[in-house]
Amino acid sequence: MSDKPDMAEIARFDKTKLKKTETKEKNPLPTKETIEQERKGDATP
Repeated sequence: MSDKPDMAEIARFDKTKLKKTETKEKNPLPTKETIEQERKGDATP
């Protein structure tokens, strides 16, 4: 048995059976304004 994946299976994969999902970013990066406020020490919790 080979460790390599069977490429024939990949070719037969049906993308139409996949469900649509809505992605949400759980930990967004801070904005430039937020970073500048934190550098100046003006950040409010």
